[in-house]
Amino acid sequence: MSTLKNHVQLIGNVGQEPIITNLESGKKVARFSIATNEFYKNDKGEKTETTDWHTVVAWGKIAEIVEKYVGKGKEIGIKGKLRTRTYTTDDGNQRYVTEVEGREILLLGSKNGK
Repeated sequence: MSTLKNHVQLIGNVGQEPIITNLESGKKVARFSIATNEFYKNDKGEKTETTDWHTVVAWGKIAEIVEKYVGKGKEIGIKGKLRTRTYTTDDGNQRYVTEVEGREILLLGSKNGK
């Protein structure tokens, strides 16, 4: 059961070009968002779609794969876990952000989503 703790799997489309940062240590970090769509019928029987956006952060080798092969519109599968962090804005307000820390990636569609 320990493999089920804090486990996320998503398939979706990349919303914008990933932001790649090269750290002083030589390690890379990739940050991007993906959209997941869910289809269902509403009370009137009409087909309805909802879209959720997820921020993904990937480190090291996964970030290198993202840099090389992932672009806006690309359909990917991502497996990882949720991470919540806090930061303080310039005006002193504390913010909380929950992100998916990508541990595995599956390249599904073409780079431009076709």
